[in-house]
Amino acid sequence: MLAVFGVGQVLWSLLWFFLFFMWIMLLFNVFGDLFRDRSLSGIAKAAWILFLIVTPYLGVFVYLIARGGSMAERQMAQAEKQEAAVRQYIQGAAGTTSVADEITRLAQLKDQGLLTEAEFTAQKAKLLA
Repeated sequence: MLAVFGVGQVLWSLLWFFLFFMWIMLLFNVFGDLFRDRSLSGIAKAAWILFLIVTPYLGVFVYLIARGGSMAERQMAQAEKQEAAVRQYIQGAAGTTSVADEITRLAQLKDQGLLTEAEFTAQKAKLLA
């Protein structure tokens, strides 16, 4: 016999699928936060993991209520740390410095007699252009 699904049944199934998928994503975020958190002891982490395994749905919701605010703070701190590291790497790899730093370096070279006034003016105009 052929099973017939109505539109309502399909929408209901999709709703449950997305809710389950959302819970899985929350579970991964909670586990990631537990392993990244340096303020918790190993015993506290083990207790949270055991609680999450024994009562998965309740465990995720209790964790989000109890530690959700600090979870967001840790994620923001990690993102800022990564952004600073990427910025530092890019600046180091590209060898870029600010225009003011370059003009200061050129002025020092001129003061040491390594650049003439005309060369200094030309390089400064090139930097400011």
